[in-house]
Amino acid sequence: MEMKAEKAKQLFEGKVVSDKMDKTIVVEIEQTYIHPKFRKILRKTKTYKVHDESNQAKQGDIVRFYQCRPLAKTKYMCLASVVSSSKS
Repeated sequence: MEMKAEKAKQLFEGKVVSDKMDKTIVVEIEQTYIHPKFRKILRKTKTYKVHDESNQAKQGDIVRFYQCRPLAKTKYMCLASVVSSSKS
């Protein structure tokens, strides 16, 4: 009987933008890059819907999350941990 090695999950880190849905938070990741032709530093943002089973993350928190199986039409990320909580 062979045991399959589990693939290491890539962790993402971002800021919680919204926590209004039940068991779901919206997290924004900001990426900076240099434009290849004009050599200007640009910012690119992307939002993800992340599954938060216990509703522990609040708006403004910094969280870590990873990719999991599709849970809804647009939700395929799961919360790993809350890195730092907001002061509000």
